Amino acid sequence: MSSELTTTTTVISAKDATNNSQSLTNKDDLIATSFRLHTGRTSKLDVWSTFHIGNFPEDCIDLALGSMNFCPPQWVRDSANDALGTVSANHYAHPKGRIRLRNAIKAFYDPFFSRSLDVETEILVTSGVTEGMYSVYTAFLNPGDEVIMFEPFFDQYVPGTTFNGGTPVFVPLHPPPGGKTHNSSEWTVDIDELRRAVTPRSKMIIVNTPNNPVGKVFSYEELHAISLIAKEFNLLVLADEVYDCMVYAPKEHIRIATLPGMWERTLTTVSAGKMFAATGWRVGWLIGPKSLIGPTLAATTRIVFSTNSPLQEAVAYGLENAPKINYFPAQLKEYEERRNVFTEALDRIGLPYCFPEGAYFVLVDISKLKIPEDYNFPDMLNGRARDFKACWFISFEIGVNSLPISEFYCEEHSGIGENYARFCFAKDLDTLRRAAERLAKLADYQM
Repeated sequence: MSSELTTTTTVISAKDATNNSQSLTNKDDLIATSFRLHTGRTSKLDVWSTFHIGNFPEDCIDLALGSMNFCPPQWVRDSANDALGTVSANHYAHPKGRIRLRNAIKAFYDPFFSRSLDVETEILVTSGVTEGMYSVYTAFLNPGDEVIMFEPFFDQYVPGTTFNGGTPVFVPLHPPPGGKTHNSSEWTVDIDELRRAVTPRSKMIIVNTPNNPVGKVFSYEELHAISLIAKEFNLLVLADEVYDCMVYAPKEHIRIATLPGMWERTLTTVSAGKMFAATGWRVGWLIGPKSLIGPTLAATTRIVFSTNSPLQEAVAYGLENAPKINYFPAQLKEYEERRNVFTEALDRIGLPYCFPEGAYFVLVDISKLKIPEDYNFPDMLNGRARDFKACWFISFEIGVNSLPISEFYCEEHSGIGENYARFCFAKDLDTLRRAAERLAKLADYQM
C-alpha cells in the first residue's frame, strides 16, 4: 500500500457529529454529551487503556508506555526538593512560565535557533507538550480548518484537532518493503502526496522529528521541501520536537524553524520530561515568534492558567547545569547502549525491525507472526486491526507488553501500521535483556 495511497480524512464534520451525538444519547437522558466526544476516536477505547500493564499477568514486562522505569537524575530531584522549601515556588507561576525557567530556556536554545530569544514574547512554558499543542489548536483553529499530519502520528494530535473544530488530514510515511530490518530513514515522505493534501481549508501542518513511533529523523532535504509548501500555502507549522535530545550519530537534528522564512510561521514544542526522565512532571515549552506565542498564551492561560511551579524551578536548574556536566551527551550514550542491546537481541532472534535513528522506540515487524486461530481474545479487540491481537498475544504468551501501531493511522491507512508493534527501550539494561530473552520465544510463532 505505498505509491497508490491517497490522502484522506476520516473525521466526521461538526454537523454530522452533532447528529451522531444526539443519536447516541437516549432522549430520556438528563444531559447529552458534546459532539466533540464522538469525533477524533475519543469515545472509542483508547490504545493506552487497552494495553495498560494492569490488563496483563503480573510478571509481564512493560515496553508499551513511552516512559522510563528509572528516576530523574539525583541532582535534578534535589533541586525540586529545594524549590519546595521556598514560598514563591509553592504558588501560582506566571502563565508565561517562571522567569528563571524562561531565562534558562533562552540560554540553552539561543545557539540552536541562531537568534536571541525574547523571554517575554517568544517562550511559553506549558503543562507538558500535549497541553501546549492543545493551546495552539485552540488559538488558531476555526471550524473546518484542516490540520495535516504525517502517519504514524502521536494519537493526541487527532482529538486535539477535532475538539477545536479542526479536521485532520493524513499523509502517510511510506516504509520500505516488509519482512526485513531497515533504518528509520527509509520511511519516506512523498512530497507530491503532501502537496495534494493541501486545500483552501488547510491551516496547519504538524512535523514530528524525531518521529514517534518510527524513530525517523527528518533530513534537511525533506524539511526544506515541507517548508516550501508551508510558505507557498501560508501554513502554520507545529514542530513536535520532544525527542530533540535523542538523535543518534551520524544523524543530525534539523529544526524546521531555522530554515529560510520559517521562523515566522513555526511553533516548536519541547519536553522537559523527555530531557530529564521526568515525564510525570508535565513541564514543556513552546518557542516561536511573538505573533504565534501571544495567541497561544491567551489560550493556555484559560486552559490551565499556569504550570507546576516547583518543578519549573527544578527544570531550570537542570538546563542551567546540564552543559556544565556534559549531561545530554552522556544520556544519549546511555540510550544508544539501550537501543543496541535491544536491537542486537532482535538480530539474534531473527525478528525484522526498524532501526531507530532518534527517540527511544523500536518498531518490530510482526507481519509474519502466526497466532493460533482458536486463541481466546477479549471482545474489546473485535473490529480492531491485526496488530491489536498480535500485541495482546505477545503480552500474554511471551510476557512483553508492546503497542499496536495501527492506532496511529487513519482507518484507510491502518494496513501499514498493523505490520508493526512498538517497543520502548527507555528502560534499564536488565529489563531490556530480560525482555529480549522472552521475545526469543516468538521464533516458535513465525510463519
